[in-house]
Amino acid sequence: MTTETQKDTTKRQRTLVGKVVSNKMDKTVVVSVQTRVKHPVLGKFVNRTAKYKAHDEANQYNEGDTVEIAEGRPISKSKSWTVVRLVEAVRII
Repeated sequence: MTTETQKDTTKRQRTLVGKVVSNKMDKTVVVSVQTRVKHPVLGKFVNRTAKYKAHDEANQYNEGDTVEIAEGRPISKSKSWTVVRLVEAVRII
């Protein structure tokens, strides 16, 4: 395989941005991702929310933080996402 075909066959990693809803588990955070989708019949935009379990190796993210997660290989039965970076930390007053 040449370098040209290797570049074509590499998949681009899927990333999502969401808010941490729970950090109670060890090395795992639950991230809620909200997307706006156009309704097929009514034509109006509807908010859809999905929860993803993401791997957090250092247990450094807290509830309320906005994070970016990336899809990867399955780490456990329900966890195949990894936290890539902190977008915005929660403001504690």
